[in-house]
Amino acid sequence: MNAYAIMNPTMLQIGDQFDRYQIQAHMAQGGMSDIYRAFDLVNRREVVIKVPDQTMLGDPAQYERFQRELEVMDTLDHPAILKGLGSGKFNRIPFLVTEYVEGTSLRSLIESSAPLPVEKAIELARKIADGMSYCHKNGVIHRDLKPENIFITEINQPVIMDFGLALTKGAHRVTYSNLSATMGTPDYMSPEQIDGRRGDQRTDIYALGIIFFEMLTGRPPFTGDSPMVVMSQHLNSLPPRVDKLNAAVPQNIAAIVSTCLQKDPDARFSSMDAMIEALDNPEAVDTRILDRKPLSTDGGPSLAMLQIWKGIGLSIGVLIALIILALILQTMRP
Repeated sequence: MNAYAIMNPTMLQIGDQFDRYQIQAHMAQGGMSDIYRAFDLVNRREVVIKVPDQTMLGDPAQYERFQRELEVMDTLDHPAILKGLGSGKFNRIPFLVTEYVEGTSLRSLIESSAPLPVEKAIELARKIADGMSYCHKNGVIHRDLKPENIFITEINQPVIMDFGLALTKGAHRVTYSNLSATMGTPDYMSPEQIDGRRGDQRTDIYALGIIFFEMLTGRPPFTGDSPMVVMSQHLNSLPPRVDKLNAAVPQNIAAIVSTCLQKDPDARFSSMDAMIEALDNPEAVDTRILDRKPLSTDGGPSLAMLQIWKGIGLSIGVLIALIILALILQTMRP
């Protein structure tokens, strides 16, 4: 049995044995974990193992993330949801085991084939919405939907994975090392997430709208040189119309995407079921939303400017407090 390097958990090699699992391939590396295809030597089946990055090993919240992800997947049973198989610790290192799904990531599909044919994009969006509707009805909000977290099987079935940031009923807020207080991936984050709110099912609708936009155009609605620039656009900028970027997209489908991407959660679809209803009956979709203009697309303060002004305000407040303290001390002198 090959030794597992405790101080370098991201260096598992093909043939290494990790607990009862024999490593077959390194599949992906995320922001906080490495993902391996492995063979379960006890149950004699292929599985997927997630092992945290070595920088996360000292963070007890990382293990809770794994436990939360397993709890979510263990309670859900739907064709569009990845099934959890177990978790544990090996040499004090937490790990998560899930089913192995044959297919390709939606990210790879977009990079190789986007813009996708409109009907295929609609089919995938509807199936993802169906899976997320099931999650929401069971009290689970994903909060990190993105193409990297969705696999597409050979029969064109999306499988949603990575519920480590999911919000569940009664779940308390968890702070993770090396992460900002705002959770999510900038390209797919809703305005309310950027504002620091926990989000609800409409947060997932916003993310699915961006994924739908990307499937139809080959690009996300907002891009920039830094995450801060992208987040500022989520707060302040109007996304391009999908039908203007891809002439094959009908206006009613563009209106569905636009509804998902409204800044105000109340202006989006109220539920995934409402989005599915629109996808099933596009002829009934009101396209007037495409002609609406935001109150301001370029006159509002950007996120970066808001942070600058917040810092200036804090500095002025500290300075005023010091001046007041100095005046009080001066009056107290004999």
